[in-house]
Amino acid sequence: MIELSILDWLVLGGFFLILAGVVYVSMRSKEEDTTDYFLAGRNATWLTIGASIFASNIGSEHLVGLSGAGASSGMALAHWELQSYIILILGWFFVPFYWSSKVYTMPEFLERRFSERSRTFLAGISIISYVLTKVAVTVYAGALVLQTLLGIDTVWGIDFFWVAAIGMVVITGIYTVLGGMKAIMWTSVLQTPVLLLGSIIILWVGLDKVGGWAEVERINAEKMHLMRPWDDPNFPWPGIIFGSFIIGFWYWCTDQYIVQRVLSAKGIKEARRGTIFAGYLKLLPVFIFLVPGMIAFALQEKGLIHYGSSDAAFATLVSELLPAGVKGIVIGGLLAALMSSLASLFNSSATLFTIDFYKKFKPQATEKHLLQVGRLATIGIVILGMLWIPLMLALSANLFEYLQQVQALIAPGIAAVFLLGISSKRITESAGFWGLVIGFVLGMVRLVLSFFAETVKDIPFIGWYANENWLYICIFLFILIVILMVVLSFVTPQKDEKSLKGLTFSTMDVDQLKEIKAGIDKWDIIHTAGIIALTVFIYWRFF
Repeated sequence: MIELSILDWLVLGGFFLILAGVVYVSMRSKEEDTTDYFLAGRNATWLTIGASIFASNIGSEHLVGLSGAGASSGMALAHWELQSYIILILGWFFVPFYWSSKVYTMPEFLERRFSERSRTFLAGISIISYVLTKVAVTVYAGALVLQTLLGIDTVWGIDFFWVAAIGMVVITGIYTVLGGMKAIMWTSVLQTPVLLLGSIIILWVGLDKVGGWAEVERINAEKMHLMRPWDDPNFPWPGIIFGSFIIGFWYWCTDQYIVQRVLSAKGIKEARRGTIFAGYLKLLPVFIFLVPGMIAFALQEKGLIHYGSSDAAFATLVSELLPAGVKGIVIGGLLAALMSSLASLFNSSATLFTIDFYKKFKPQATEKHLLQVGRLATIGIVILGMLWIPLMLALSANLFEYLQQVQALIAPGIAAVFLLGISSKRITESAGFWGLVIGFVLGMVRLVLSFFAETVKDIPFIGWYANENWLYICIFLFILIVILMVVLSFVTPQKDEKSLKGLTFSTMDVDQLKEIKAGIDKWDIIHTAGIIALTVFIYWRFF
């Protein structure tokens, strides 16, 4: 529990006042159509794109979960936070296709590359996974964290968990519905520095308290390595290297939740520079979220603090180390992370429903009508996410753990389809569609079998499939889907090259290439090389 002073509450109040001001200013630029509401009028700059990508990515699992992981397993989970190079892949290689095609959504892009049925299937599984996993988990975890941090059990006789959950959803939902993507992008510019400031303060004060970085390394000596043995039950190095790349590629390069930010850009140049800026920001979580967990472990080993469960490490650091006023900044950072993630989820889900379902079945609908549908869809997603939370609470605790692994089971099929689809014009429509379907089905089969892992462990193949490390399963599924798609492409008809113009590397036209080259200067290359060099250095340092 964290005791907040009057100064802390004033800091939090100031944060919300500034947030309200930013939302009001963004709302004054009234949305006239779906491009305004879902893509900020395609007028976003590199600053808002990069800040929005980073703020959307950071949730309570980073401030609390990643700190807890640092306290319990050290650097093992840092691989997921060192994926700046994958964001660069989005900016340099995939943005030209996405932005030039002028699509609103990733399923819409798949329709152009493959077929309508591929679009419908991807949109359907994306919306379902957002509501049942991302929205519900973000609200659930956020409310639980706020209740733990503030130490409030009930308000007016109501469990504070529900007060916090409903409060977050309502506040975030209001500015998402009223302001659309513009409000999300501009609030991210406010939320990102607040989030970073709060986290850096924790890191600075923690290092001073523990006696410096050398002391953290000494006490965490056995947990300082990024690479673990190949047969490590949790984080085997082949699984970490290749499995995390597959998941990262799906998340950063193909998921609507992230890619929608670059689709909002003024042009390919701004989109690419936005991903470069996000790449720099993405290098920070290891040091401002994970390392504080390692600091907490070191402080506990020295008897200076006690946090019990590793997930309580973050709250304990805030409670024990920070003075009045600064606690308010850190809590503000937590709220910023939660609201930014939720706002992005609400808007992305509403975009998928409106563009990939409603507009497809009612093509005659006016832009004004679609704008209203988008707002109603946002409200609907908010309500569905809230309704799912009681079911999460009623089911076993294992479900929450398995939900964290759903992404690793959804990612292989989608990643394979996008990667092969853009890389080669030889990949056929049937290969794309069945790659999505079979990848998703096999992933869900593994998820169901996980609940019966002990029961089926002696059954040939099924026992292996149910019990093998989830990262190895992710790699297995990806390779299987790639092989399946290549084989299908040899025995099914190929789309004509004219319909693939600008959608694969080999069918890019001269004007498209000119636009890409015209927007590149030496600083793009220098900053890209800098991010890669920093990533390589971190891997070398903690190998």
